[in-house]
Amino acid sequence: MPSVLISTEAGVMTVTLNRPDKLNAFVAEMHGLLRDAMTRAETDASIRAVLLTGAGRGFCAGQDLGERDMSNPNLDLGGGLDANYNPFIRRMRALPKPVVCAVNGIAAGAGANLALACDIVLAARSAYFLQAFAKIALVPDCGGTYWLPRLAGTARAMGMAMLAERVGAEDAERWGLIWKCVDDAKLMDEARAMAHSLAAGPTHTYGTIKKAIYASAANTLDQQLDLERDLQREVGRHTDYREGVAAFLEKRKPSFTGK
Repeated sequence: MPSVLISTEAGVMTVTLNRPDKLNAFVAEMHGLLRDAMTRAETDASIRAVLLTGAGRGFCAGQDLGERDMSNPNLDLGGGLDANYNPFIRRMRALPKPVVCAVNGIAAGAGANLALACDIVLAARSAYFLQAFAKIALVPDCGGTYWLPRLAGTARAMGMAMLAERVGAEDAERWGLIWKCVDDAKLMDEARAMAHSLAAGPTHTYGTIKKAIYASAANTLDQQLDLERDLQREVGRHTDYREGVAAFLEKRKPSFTGK
């Protein structure tokens, strides 16, 4: 059984981390399969939304430490980030399609920060997020030091990173780390419904929204206003805008093509 499962339905590509006996901890094979999945999402026009989740009782427990050769005095953890984690996160953030994450259990270390890199995050009520790095004398990676202060503020980022305490899904929602905490039994139904709704929506517009929101962290107000102007000009020329207005005026549900 592959360590990452891929399925598609009605414009949604579901990517499932699939090492449930190891809480879906990362091994080398998973990175290759995730790269393949991202290439498919980037190039297949029929895929209009991505849903990322984990098999079993966990989302992802981070890196599988058993795969590392701790006897190697020249062990280069930065090289592993450059080769695997960081390119994937960059591609996922740049993907001009929405990425929904359904956190079904523990999200620790790189697994937590992979989830936080997604566009919309739902978490089961029993799930939790853990910046486990300090417990083994490491620094949060996979964007952790970027997401945490921006989403939850510096004080909570420092507490999560240094104390390495669990943050439950309800607190994660309250702190602004995720979009919503959902009852366990409803998580996947709600996540699938959301992904399918997005897949039927104005895909090009969603990609443009991602570009605008993710650019705002580095922009001044004037720069962001100019960016909004330029992006609005561009999306206003697409057929989905005309369809959206026509549907509104005709009091019907729009039929977006994603173009």
